Amino acid sequence: MFKAVVTITYKKSILDPQGNAVHKALKSLGYQEVEDVRMGKHMEILLRGEELQEAEAQVKEMCSRLLANPVIEDYQVELVEVEV
Repeated sequence: MFKAVVTITYKKSILDPQGNAVHKALKSLGYQEVEDVRMGKHMEILLRGEELQEAEAQVKEMCSRLLANPVIEDYQVELVEVEV
């Protein structure tokens, strides 16, 4: 069994209004060292199966078909084998 950790963020060329709002709020709270904030989504998906490559391909397909909008979002997938 695998746990897929999926992180989805806006592409660098896409404005991130929520990230900008958090950035401004952090600055107003005195955190002047913060240069930028990008917001995103974090998902954990448990998958049955024994082949790492197959599980990775399935999660990437899920991302491109449903979980992420490939026009405006990038995603990263990290797979970890877990014991049940």
